[in-house]
Amino acid sequence: MNDKIIELKNVSWVYQHSNKFALSNIDLSINRGEFILVMGKNGAGKSTFCRLLNGLIPHSIKGSLKGTVEIDGIFTKDSTVHEFSKKAGMVFDDASNQLFTTRVFDEVAFGLENLMVEPEIIIEKVNDALNAVGLSSFSDHHPLKLSGGQKQRLAIAAALAMADSILVMDEPESQLDPLGVQDVFSYIKKMHSNKGITIIMAVNFCEELIKYADRVIVLKNGALVAYDTPAEIFRNKNLLYDCGIHLPQICEFAHCMEDMGEPLPFFPLTVNEAFDSVLSWYKN
Repeated sequence: MNDKIIELKNVSWVYQHSNKFALSNIDLSINRGEFILVMGKNGAGKSTFCRLLNGLIPHSIKGSLKGTVEIDGIFTKDSTVHEFSKKAGMVFDDASNQLFTTRVFDEVAFGLENLMVEPEIIIEKVNDALNAVGLSSFSDHHPLKLSGGQKQRLAIAAALAMADSILVMDEPESQLDPLGVQDVFSYIKKMHSNKGITIIMAVNFCEELIKYADRVIVLKNGALVAYDTPAEIFRNKNLLYDCGIHLPQICEFAHCMEDMGEPLPFFPLTVNEAFDSVLSWYKN
C-alpha cells in the first residue's frame, strides 16, 4: 500500500476581493518520496497550489478555502505556518527575495534558530543541507555574492534544513540562465535520489526533469485536468496544446512520427529512449 504524505480533498480557493476561484475542486494524493511536477500556463493556479502545501494558504494569505489539505497527517486549517515549516519547506521563484543574512551558514540556520532547535542540532542540519546542495565550501560567503544558481541552491538548503521530508518549489528556474538551471536541477535530482524526500515542483518547462518525475499535475484555470505519469501526459499533445504547455523536443519528434503514419514502438521522453525506440522502429 502506498504511503500518502499529501492529500487534497475537494479543495477550492478564492483570493480575497476576487470573484474567481484560483483553484477549484482539486482531489489528489501524493505518495511519500514522489517527484511531482506541476504544470500549466501562467494563471493556471501553479503558485496557489504550492502555497496550499506549506500553510501559507489559508493562514498568511487572505481568502476562502473549501475542502481539506492534509500534509503528513496534519490538516492545514488546524495548524499554523510555524508548525508546517517543520513539514514542508518552500522555495520561491526568486531566491534573492528569500535571502537576508550576511553569511551562507547563517541563512540556513535562521529558520532553525526561530524554531528553538538545539545549537548542536542546528550545526548538523545546516552542514547536511549545505552539503546536499553542494555549498558546504561557501558557508562563510555573503549570500548576495553567490551566482544565481548558487542563490537558488542556498534557498533550497534553507528549506531543506527546516523540513527534510517535503520540498515545494515554485518555478525555481524562472530567474536563472541555462547554466544556472542545469546547476540547480542537477542538485535537486541528487537530493531526491540520495535523501528520498518528496518534491513538488511547479515549472514552466520540464525538458530536463520529465525523466525523473513520477507523476505530472496539469492545471488549467484552477482546475485539475490531468494527473498521470510523464509518458501518459506528454503522449496527449491535444491536452498540452489546450493547456499551453510546451512539448519537449523529443516528444515533438515522437508526435511527428505518429502524424506521418509511422508511430514509434514506445513513446520516448529522453534521447536514449528515442534512440532505442527509433532503432526498434527501423528494424521492424
